[in-house]
Amino acid sequence: MSTITALQVGESLADVQLNPVSRLDLIKYAGASGDFNPIHTIDEEATNAGLPGIIAHGMWTMGNLAKLFTPYVEEGFIKDYSIRFRGMVFLNDVITLKATLAERNENTLTFTVVALNQHEKEVVKGHIVFQEA
Repeated sequence: MSTITALQVGESLADVQLNPVSRLDLIKYAGASGDFNPIHTIDEEATNAGLPGIIAHGMWTMGNLAKLFTPYVEEGFIKDYSIRFRGMVFLNDVITLKATLAERNENTLTFTVVALNQHEKEVVKGHIVFQEA
């Protein structure tokens, strides 16, 4: 396994593809986060809100981006995290997470991160600053 500290600007971490979004994923996340807004778990509530179906919590998608850095836990930690929600995530969407090194400064690495759905549409985009240990 290569190390995160050996990356050069422009190089990427290994992509992470999540399993298709399931209702159970969203029910579990609702319980863990305390966000019980029914547009995330109940079809009728989502359609009553004008949505085509239930949508994933934005923070569920954001939190999953951290999985890109899990293999490097012994090398450092996520110091800062800044994202923008770009689109909705629906049941059965397959989300791919990507991170590209944008900048190196002493002991910090700044990555551009993105979550794409199966149609290559950005649903989350931002930056993560990784602090070397």
